[in-house]
Amino acid sequence: MIYTREGGMKMDKRIKWDQYFMMQAVLLASRSTCERLSVGAVIVRDKRIIAGGYNGSVAGDDHCIDVGCYLEDGHCVRTIHAEMNAILQCAKFGEPTDNAEIYVTDFPCLQCTKMLLQAGITKINYLRNYHNNEYAQKLIRLKNIELNKIKLTQSDMDRVPFGSYLSD
Repeated sequence: MIYTREGGMKMDKRIKWDQYFMMQAVLLASRSTCERLSVGAVIVRDKRIIAGGYNGSVAGDDHCIDVGCYLEDGHCVRTIHAEMNAILQCAKFGEPTDNAEIYVTDFPCLQCTKMLLQAGITKINYLRNYHNNEYAQKLIRLKNIELNKIKLTQSDMDRVPFGSYLSD
């Protein structure tokens, strides 16, 4: 709610920052080439997106959606996780990640959690639970990383005027 000059209240028509960045992560997840789980991630510093990623193959390699998953011990070894793709994008383009936060559609796996902590990420925002590894949670607490489960509602979605951008 915001207050008008006349003292009345009206709904804030702008989407909140957490929902805005999480929707960006959801949009990135739509580019995923993994059939098992579509994940998107956005790294943010000072309310500015510095990188994004989705889970998929190394550039130039086959995609799971085209040739199937390459499984070893129940894990697809072809796929790079969304969080890692976003961190690697920062490394490739020289963008520091210290004191940044990440918005990711699913709770990060243990390996991604360790990578995020080592990269200096100070806040992990996630949309859905996904295995929520006990040791990953312990490391997050140990490093005093803020963990925030974001909610997206139909009301949030209704604030995005997709219809006005559709082509005939």
